[in-house]
Amino acid sequence: MSIFGNILNKIFHHGTEKKADPAANASAPKSASTPAPTRPQVAPASPEPAPSAAVTAAQPSVDVGAVLDAMASMKADHGGNYRTSIVDLLKLLDLDSSLAARKELGEELDVHAGADGTAEQNIALHRAVMDKLASNGGIVPDSLRG
Repeated sequence: MSIFGNILNKIFHHGTEKKADPAANASAPKSASTPAPTRPQVAPASPEPAPSAAVTAAQPSVDVGAVLDAMASMKADHGGNYRTSIVDLLKLLDLDSSLAARKELGEELDVHAGADGTAEQNIALHRAVMDKLASNGGIVPDSLRG
């Protein structure tokens, strides 16, 4: 998956993995007698075409600022300066923030501002990520747009 894809996934699905895991774990022991309904070919066949439609249709607007604030409140350093720093944003999302990862993200988002690793490039990357989140249905407050 692309770096931006990972960013999008972490923000747009924040909290859903935690909600899904307990439900899956809780239903697994109880559903020992219910695997038969999940065995039909119909169930595996419908998820294949559905995910692309589900990703598009089931992506309600996500308040990016609220999600990032919630994630930051769970960190000891409160997410650093994730509101303006691409490095801190990537760290908040538990993603690789190395220069190589930022170069790759720059290529993905077609950001070619300043030399690699400079403040100019990092600011442009942060802005591009926020713009791309907004174009994918995220509600991005002005305070995150730099």
